Amino acid sequence: MDDKRRLILDQALALVDERGLAAMSMRAVAERVGLTSMALYPYVGGKDALLDGLVDLLHQELGSTVHEGAGHEGAGHEGAGHDWRRRLHALGRAVRQLAFAHPGAFPLLLNRSAAGASASWLTAALRGILHDAGVPGDRIPRLARMICAFLLGYATGEVTGGLPGEAGERDFDEDLADLVRLVEVAVRAT
Repeated sequence: MDDKRRLILDQALALVDERGLAAMSMRAVAERVGLTSMALYPYVGGKDALLDGLVDLLHQELGSTVHEGAGHEGAGHEGAGHDWRRRLHALGRAVRQLAFAHPGAFPLLLNRSAAGASASWLTAALRGILHDAGVPGDRIPRLARMICAFLLGYATGEVTGGLPGEAGERDFDEDLADLVRLVEVAVRAT
C-alpha cells in the first residue's frame, strides 16, 4: 500500500474511532492529513472508495493480530502440527478484539463487500482452518460463510448494543466452542 494512501486510511480510521462513522467525510479526513478534499482523490478515490479502503485496512489489522498471536500460541499457522480448534478460537477472539478496537468502523465489515486483496483474508483463514479440520471441500464455502456471519455479526452486535440480553466474553467463548462442535459434526458426517 502506498505510504500516502496508508496515512490517509489510518487517519480516516482514527477519525471514525474518535467521532463515529457519521463524522467521516472527505473534508474531515483531508483536514487531518493537511490536504484539500480534492487532493485525496488520487489516493483514495471518493467516499465509497475510502470506505472500501477502511474495510481493507480492518482486514489487514485482523490478519496482523492473528499472525502476531500465532507466534505466541501456535494459532494461525497452517499444517498438521497446529490444532485447527485453537486456530478457530484465536481467529474468533481476534475478530472480537478488532470490533472493540474500532467499534465505529467494524460494522463496515458486515455492510460493505470485500474491497481489496486483504479483504478476503478472513474468508481465506476460515477456509484454511476448515480444510485442516478435515471438512470436505464442497462443504467448506457454506460452513465458512456461516462462521464468518457469526463472528462478524456477534462482534458487531456487541459493539453496537444490537445483541439481545447480556453478551460477554464467556458467552462468546461458549459460542466458539459450539462452532468447534459444529465443525466436528461436519467432519464426522463425511
